[in-house]
Amino acid sequence: MFDTMNSTDARENLADVLNRVAYAGDRVRISRRGKVVAAVVPIEDLELIERLENEIDIREAEKALREARTKGTIPLEDVREELGL
Repeated sequence: MFDTMNSTDARENLADVLNRVAYAGDRVRISRRGKVVAAVVPIEDLELIERLENEIDIREAEKALREARTKGTIPLEDVREELGL
């Protein structure tokens, strides 16, 4: 379930929002002035997102390392000179 509440209602009913999220697995979007600005989600959802982000970061780092091995790297001094640092 994914409800949307304005920030005032969410603040006034925070205990209820937290209970719905923690025990019922609900997801609650929080809006301000009609725009969704945040969400309260079960910790399992957040942990899954973090794991996925970490896996993506690892794949990107491995790709960059492979590219550096095959194409070489640019010395830091050359980068500084090019950027005028």
